[in-house]
Order: sequence, then C-alpha cells, then structure tokens
Amino acid sequence: MDFKVPNRCPVCDHEMKISKLTCTYCPTKIEGEFSSCKFCRLPVEQLVFVEAFIKCRGNIKEVEKELGISYPTVRSRLDSVIETLGFGTGKGKESVNKVDPEEEGLRRQEILEALERGEISAQEATQQMRKQMRKD
Repeated sequence: MDFKVPNRCPVCDHEMKISKLTCTYCPTKIEGEFSSCKFCRLPVEQLVFVEAFIKCRGNIKEVEKELGISYPTVRSRLDSVIETLGFGTGKGKESVNKVDPEEEGLRRQEILEALERGEISAQEATQQMRKQMRKD
C-alpha cells in the first residue's frame, strides 16, 4: 500500500524533506535532502479539485457539475490551489487595499455555507477565512 508523503511535521507544522529514496527493482538507495513537488504538497481536498479541473479542461461549469459545487466555490478553490502552489491569485495590492466590506461579508458567508454543505473541510474553511482576514 502506498501512502502520501507527509509534507508538514506533525509536531511543529514546518515543512518536511524527503531524506531517502529506494529503487523498487534493485537494492539502490540514495540518501540526501530532497524537496517534494509542488503538487505533492497539496492537501487531498485540493488534489481532488485539481484532478476534476484538469478532467474538465478548466471549464468551470463542468467542474461545478463534476463536483456538485457552486461557481463561487469553484473560484474559491481555484484561488486556494493557486495560492498553495505559490503563484498568488493575480490580484494586485491595489485590489487588496480597496476591499468592499459588503463583498467581504458575502465572501465569508459563502465560505460558511460551503462548509455547512460539506463542500469544503473545516481546515479549508479556516484557511480561506484567514486569507480573507489578511486582505482586510
């Protein structure tokens, strides 16, 4: 059985490195300090979303149908994946500084509703709420 490589330390929550690689065919072993790929660092919920997004060729309407989630949830999850991969969401500082309080309230409400419907995990909701708070 294959397990996903943990990328965060269960004790201190810092990044973990891969230190040993073993060939599945011969006895070769390589030791060192290796980083995992960006996609390997995504939580399971985000990997499921990325797979659906690719399967649907980026068509948001198809992703909505595939996962049974709303358009705002698809956009939110996409932004979350983009941020987790380290690319930012493409929103410049100007848009971050000019926050519409009503829009922010609606966004937080969407997050809570998605959590209530089981579309996102509590961990993802917490991450999204923290991200919103940093923008305020």
